[in-house]
Amino acid sequence: MRAVVLALTVALVACQQINLVPEFAPDKTYVYKYEALLLGGLPQEGLARAGIKVSSKVHISAMTENTFMMKLMDPLLHEYAGIWPKDPFVPATKLTSALAAQLQIPIKFEYVNGVVGKVFAPAGVSPTVLNLHRGILNIIQLNLKKTQNIYELQEDGVQGVCRTHYVINEDTKANHIIVTKSKDLNHCQERVMKDVGLAYTERCTECTKRVKSLIETASYNYIMKPSAAGVLIAEATVEEVHQFSPFNEIHGAAQMEAKQTLTFVEIEKTPVVPVKADYLARGSLQYEFSTEILQTPIQLMKISDAPAQITEVLKHLVENNVAMVHDDAPHKFLELIQLLRAATLENIEAIWAQFKDKPVYRRWLLDALPAVGTPVIVKFIKEKFLAGELTIHEFIQALVVALQMVTADLDTIQLTASLAMHEKIATIPALREVVMLGYGSMIAKHCIAVPTCPSELLKPIHDIATEAISKNDIPEITLALKVLGNAGHPASLKTIMKLLPGLRTAATSLPLKVQVDAILALRNIAKKEHKLVQPVALQLVLDRALHPEVRMVACIVLFEAKPSVALVSNLAGALKTETNMHVASFAYSHMKSLTRITAPDMASVAGAANVAIKLMSRKLDRLSFRFSRAIQLDFYHTPLMIGAAGSAYMINDAATILPRAVVAKARAYLAGAAADVLEIGVRTEGIQEVLLKSPAADESVDRITRIKRTLRALTNWKDFPTNQPLASAYVKLLGQEVAYFNIDKTIIEEAIQMATGPKPREQLKHALKALQEGVAFQYAKPLLASEVRRILPTAVGVPMELSLYTAAVAAASLNVKATITPPLPEAIETMTLDQLKKTDVQLQAEARPSVALQTFAVMGVNTALIQAAVMARGKVRTIVPGKVVARADILKGNYKVEALPVDLPEHIADVSFETLAVVRNIEEPNAERIVPLVPESAMQNTQTPADYLSSETPDETPVRAAAPFHKTLCLAVPYIEIKGCVEVHSRNAAFIRNSPLFYIIGQHSARAALTRAEGPAVERLELEVQVGPRAAERLLKQISLIDEETPEGKAFLLKLREILETEDKNASVSSESSSSSRRSRRSRSSSSSSSSSSSMSNSRRSKTAMIMEPFKKFHKDRFMAPHGASKAVSSGSTASSFEALQKQAIFLGSALPPVFAVIARAVRVDHKLLGYQLAAYFDKPTARVQLVVSSIAENDNMKICADGALLSKHKVTAKVAWGQECQQYAVTAKAEAGVLGEFPAARLELEWERLPIIVTTYAKKLSKHIPMAAYQTGFSLERASNSEKEIELTAALPSQRSLNVIARIPEMTLSRMNIRLPVAVPINPDGTLSIHIDEDILSWIQKHFKEE
Repeated sequence: MRAVVLALTVALVACQQINLVPEFAPDKTYVYKYEALLLGGLPQEGLARAGIKVSSKVHISAMTENTFMMKLMDPLLHEYAGIWPKDPFVPATKLTSALAAQLQIPIKFEYVNGVVGKVFAPAGVSPTVLNLHRGILNIIQLNLKKTQNIYELQEDGVQGVCRTHYVINEDTKANHIIVTKSKDLNHCQERVMKDVGLAYTERCTECTKRVKSLIETASYNYIMKPSAAGVLIAEATVEEVHQFSPFNEIHGAAQMEAKQTLTFVEIEKTPVVPVKADYLARGSLQYEFSTEILQTPIQLMKISDAPAQITEVLKHLVENNVAMVHDDAPHKFLELIQLLRAATLENIEAIWAQFKDKPVYRRWLLDALPAVGTPVIVKFIKEKFLAGELTIHEFIQALVVALQMVTADLDTIQLTASLAMHEKIATIPALREVVMLGYGSMIAKHCIAVPTCPSELLKPIHDIATEAISKNDIPEITLALKVLGNAGHPASLKTIMKLLPGLRTAATSLPLKVQVDAILALRNIAKKEHKLVQPVALQLVLDRALHPEVRMVACIVLFEAKPSVALVSNLAGALKTETNMHVASFAYSHMKSLTRITAPDMASVAGAANVAIKLMSRKLDRLSFRFSRAIQLDFYHTPLMIGAAGSAYMINDAATILPRAVVAKARAYLAGAAADVLEIGVRTEGIQEVLLKSPAADESVDRITRIKRTLRALTNWKDFPTNQPLASAYVKLLGQEVAYFNIDKTIIEEAIQMATGPKPREQLKHALKALQEGVAFQYAKPLLASEVRRILPTAVGVPMELSLYTAAVAAASLNVKATITPPLPEAIETMTLDQLKKTDVQLQAEARPSVALQTFAVMGVNTALIQAAVMARGKVRTIVPGKVVARADILKGNYKVEALPVDLPEHIADVSFETLAVVRNIEEPNAERIVPLVPESAMQNTQTPADYLSSETPDETPVRAAAPFHKTLCLAVPYIEIKGCVEVHSRNAAFIRNSPLFYIIGQHSARAALTRAEGPAVERLELEVQVGPRAAERLLKQISLIDEETPEGKAFLLKLREILETEDKNASVSSESSSSSRRSRRSRSSSSSSSSSSSMSNSRRSKTAMIMEPFKKFHKDRFMAPHGASKAVSSGSTASSFEALQKQAIFLGSALPPVFAVIARAVRVDHKLLGYQLAAYFDKPTARVQLVVSSIAENDNMKICADGALLSKHKVTAKVAWGQECQQYAVTAKAEAGVLGEFPAARLELEWERLPIIVTTYAKKLSKHIPMAAYQTGFSLERASNSEKEIELTAALPSQRSLNVIARIPEMTLSRMNIRLPVAVPINPDGTLSIHIDEDILSWIQKHFKEE
């Protein structure tokens, strides 16, 4: 140890004697050889990569003591897209020539004690070229200390101010100083990067503690030679890695690898001379963004004339997406968006003026412009609306999307504020609400990008809130609160607290809705400042003087603020003495659901809830769903870093049946980020107040009476007050409220007037007239579904990008024509029901809906000059044409639908996915090189067994894929002569590593096609329904059933029995062995059961007694007496009574006509009958229903027969038989009500004589999993010698809120007692339900329909 200390001391003293400042002496020019490489792809060799290489000589000379010049000599750019490492780099000669003049302009920089200061360059040097110079200056950025040889600091660089670790060693033999510097780019004090489309996502820090999706690090190694004035950098090498995977990185990851070498060559006397131009200050060493945001990484276009190019692409989209969508429409739509981003306001104005009067072009422009996401577009939309060139619908649609897509800088926020305050917007309340909510969202986006955003941005909203409070303007207060809730700025807390009940006396007089909105406005603030919101929310929850709904909403906010164990325990302790059961139930259920949460960001809250729940009474767990409740469910898979969560909050009222509020929210997790995808909330505050003033609020009556009174009160909606909203609702997307609306009496009256007034009738008349003349309709709708980007600078000075784009275009063509006989009268409103019954309506429709979708995931270099990236590209295209003729003859009760043949495309669905390496440059845009990431040759495994043994992950078994997977499956549909084929092709990189990422990488495709099969052509498919007495006439084949008592029936059954016995011979041996083993198991089970019965506990005995209790019926079958039956308790009586009905009439069709008939058939050119028919019969005196499905094909006796009867008001029996003449297989079902012991109960029995082998086979496999399933669901299981051809399920109600369940299946009996029910079952001791529809309500419904 002393030797080590002595060596370190000697090394330290030696370093102190050397000046560690890099030397660039005056009157000398230092010449270096520079080479930089940036490659993207997978780290394994033999796969494709894409990248660029820069090589040059670098001349550095001093101008003054702290100012230096740097010039690149003989620069050369290379590009790469090939199989690494065998394919060579290709010189980008044209691009180098185009940039040569810029690249060779010297730049000026400040350099003091090894630290780079300001950078200066002429205006002619573009930011892209200057960033390449920064990449070289980044190498010579050295914070070397004389007193320490191992230290850590935050160092400035191209990527920002990041954690940097230095190690300084001296090689005395070689007279060298070796410096090693490493940067952790995941821990930066100030990180240079740009995010697009991530503003409303939350960084899930807890999700990335154990596993990360993006890891970035850089290592610098220097060899320095001591000199008289300092040290000379003899050689410097840089290795930087950016590793990304949507899954856990241990399963493999794609990476961007940057390498730089700077090698000293010589010293020259010729200084670097600046050019004759003004050297402007161009910032520091940090990367400077230019046009990267406007440049999509999936295509590189040379924009020379933006308006002309926009017009060309727009025409292509309009002309090629009429009848069906074009394959490349999504890509063209993205191209249009990129061109619009490069256009000026004047360009867009000119294009709008050219196409605004052409409806199809206008629609395409209004769909594309909001997705551009530049301030120019927001200004354009504002000006066009104020000028009256956009309708309100067009304006809202365009503005909402534009505000979500635009970069939120101060100018855009000011523009949105001016729009929100404009007098024209103020005159349309709904429009003003949308703009104001968007204004709040803009502030939220800006504050995410600039955490130090000033509170002055919210001053207009604070002023509106203050004025509204002084005037007691409730709608204005509500709007201000929602805008502040969207902004989520902590500076708004003071304004919001003025409206919180209990904290300010003025707020107590405000309506309950305002108090709730004030609390909900704290939610986005809680995401940023937990500590500020937690005490406020807790105080509101514990204040028993407040309304229960206010307290429960505060509970939601409290748990979203992620409280500590102490806070949750305080809440649990206070709730132990809570008198309001709704508040107690809500808080308890919320905590209990949180204990099951697995999402990492809620782990601390789940732990706190797990502790606190033990302090609360378990009686709260038995409260029913009529009390307020919170439910949270989630799923999170750590290895894949994906998850989803759902929350539902139901706030009830003790005085009324109707819930006061219902809120549902969906949350998603992906790659270390989380987002509240969708939230919908509904409140019924106005209806609640009306109900409280009605008899429905009487708590002394039973629940059923209260329900009837509530329904009666709601039917009298015309008596509701007009000065308050009856209900309200809101919608949130990505945590931002995008819309809310109130429903009051006036809106209901207007809606009824719109539905029943003259205008809808006039519109109906016009629509019917147009249908009779024929309607041709074409429509196309594009959508930029996602644009998520993260742009990061690399050490080379070239940006890398991670991005995800998804675009879709849907198109449809529709032709419809109606024929109505006799023609409708001119005044449709005068048409009577009798006239309508005599109308024959025929409708012909042909449609060709189609959808094309493309998605791109990109990792690589993206600049306006060159792109080199690895890309995953997915494509989906579907076309589903159809031609239908429908006819309704109301008088005859005949309804028919015909599907006619159409021209089918080659493929009705085409899905493909491929991973590629792509490189392209702006000087040769048509010479892009695309290489599959997994080449054909890579399918052969090049690793040897020794390689696998030396692998870094020896526990993984390599998966070899010797050949691509290719399979075609075809299935011909009988009767209709259509053949469907699915072709699947897949080739992946799983032979390298058995992990999800390597299974995805490669090429995959699937295609589905429909073609006509061999055989007679099908003219049409028919589905016909005939109702009424003419149903028998429409049947194409006479229906009859075999009577077992006739000689023909006996002969048929004898022949069928011989066939079935032959089928059973193969399975008889296994059946006998299995049955014998079951008998032995049952005997062992019964003996062990008898031996242990003496030691059962009292609860066990009572449970067994319940299971053994016989089921007693409430009734005697109505059809027993005529047939001499005397017992109505045995189960055999059920069968005999139903069999008696069947013996009276085996087939109801022999004496009764069918009630209705359904015929489905294929009409072929050879006129052969193919299809099925269904006939339904009803015998009213015996309450018996019979359905018979039979084939209409000749010599086909396959039938399905369903026969059921209501034997009494407590009992129903049905039998389903199928097979040849309905004699092969049969299942009988019986459902009846009765008592089990002394409790009302219901029993369902299923009995069968014979089932298909496939059914019994799968049933046996399923039965093996029943014991485990029973254990997991809390059921008890006992082995028993139950019937092997019967299943019996009995449910008893010991009380209206509990349930006992007993299930007897072959070989076992399952049971579970005292299952808590969420609601009370209104059952009487005789088994009848005490639910009666109020006569007043029935009369109101009848009166309402008569009025209509």
